[in-house]
Amino acid sequence: MGAYIFASVGVGLEVAFTSLDSLRTRDVRLTGHSYLWMFPVYGAAYPLFAWLWPVVGDWPLVARALLYVPMCFALEYSSGWLLRRLVGRCPWEDGYRAARWGVHGLIRLDYAPAWLLVGLGFERLYLWLN
Repeated sequence: MGAYIFASVGVGLEVAFTSLDSLRTRDVRLTGHSYLWMFPVYGAAYPLFAWLWPVVGDWPLVARALLYVPMCFALEYSSGWLLRRLVGRCPWEDGYRAARWGVHGLIRLDYAPAWLLVGLGFERLYLWLN
């Protein structure tokens, strides 16, 4: 059940985050998007937290937050790489490849602050569910 909740919250956050780009273009519709592929990606974060929390639960908040950024990058990079191998392309690579801080079209280093917040939010969600 936890993986389904993580998946739904993650995709919802992604749609909200991508809709913010509409502010730049003055599109009052605030259209956001995600990909069906993201459900298993965000869902995979739940067992990752279940495995990780007993190890890092006593760490200071700042240390855990700084761990969540590379953890999110690793999950995003590896899932994008796997999608490329399975279906021939990563769905988010177009927007990432052209970005100044994009890495192989699979992650964007400038999204580190967003991933830090998502990691802390998922930590709270994990604790609430358990």
